[in-house]
Amino acid sequence: MRLSALPAAAALVLATLAAGAAPATADTPAGPVLQADLEAGKGRHHNTGTVLYERVDGAVNSVRITSVTIYSGELDCAWVSWNNPHGTDGWSNLTTEPSCNGTGLVEYPDIIIKAPAGHPLKVRLAADHPGSDVVHKDIQKL
Repeated sequence: MRLSALPAAAALVLATLAAGAAPATADTPAGPVLQADLEAGKGRHHNTGTVLYERVDGAVNSVRITSVTIYSGELDCAWVSWNNPHGTDGWSNLTTEPSCNGTGLVEYPDIIIKAPAGHPLKVRLAADHPGSDVVHKDIQKL
């Protein structure tokens, strides 16, 4: 992570915690590791993301996010988010920064995200072309 991104990373962590995600605790038993694969765009705009997560035993509609991997297209910046029912626009980022211009990004947030019963948890890969309104998206249920 770049040093200039540290204040933004701290703000993201605080916003995520306030919005319904919590740091994982040692007393939360781990379930089997599950994987959500995301893919959006084609050619030089091909973006991929992978979210590794575990269901939280005894908790309704809760998962522990253990790893987020993003590979952006050459001309894009890509984020992976979850559908936070308390977020201002309905989505909260799972990484502290995007993957941009063909680079890769791997983060290990180790947070628990949760939502009320009946609100299906989802992750979204959203990639945009800087300076443009074009957006590529893929959404998967957890």
